[in-house]
Amino acid sequence: MQRTLILLKPDAVSKRITGKVIARFEEAGFTIRGCKMIRPQKDLLREHYAHIAEKPFYPEVEQFMSSAPVIALVLEADDVVAKVRDMLGVTDSRKAAPGTIRAAFGVDQMVNVAHASDSPETAEKEVQRFFKDDELHAY
Repeated sequence: MQRTLILLKPDAVSKRITGKVIARFEEAGFTIRGCKMIRPQKDLLREHYAHIAEKPFYPEVEQFMSSAPVIALVLEADDVVAKVRDMLGVTDSRKAAPGTIRAAFGVDQMVNVAHASDSPETAEKEVQRFFKDDELHAY
């Protein structure tokens, strides 16, 4: 079994589509191991986006991601990282394949409904960044 982190971004929360997105994940057979609404602080965002923190567009990312609450999820399933990324579609919602979550609900490269871990190794680090062990549940 594999875990992944999903952040339903401020656009998903403000559009009130989080339930629709979560329902798609559950219908795909993924188990929710953790779920919480948070307002990410700048230090957490800088750590999470360290790979782009020095890019000229980073302040816009930080402003967007801290503009409203996000819903953090930990999903579990076999090969969940790749499966979730396939369901979401490519990062730029304008280029996402029909039927994907980003094609249905996203706007562009940043306003694209959700962040998803890009590898199993990254997923484990991201899960630990956003969740304490006692916030993750086994059923």
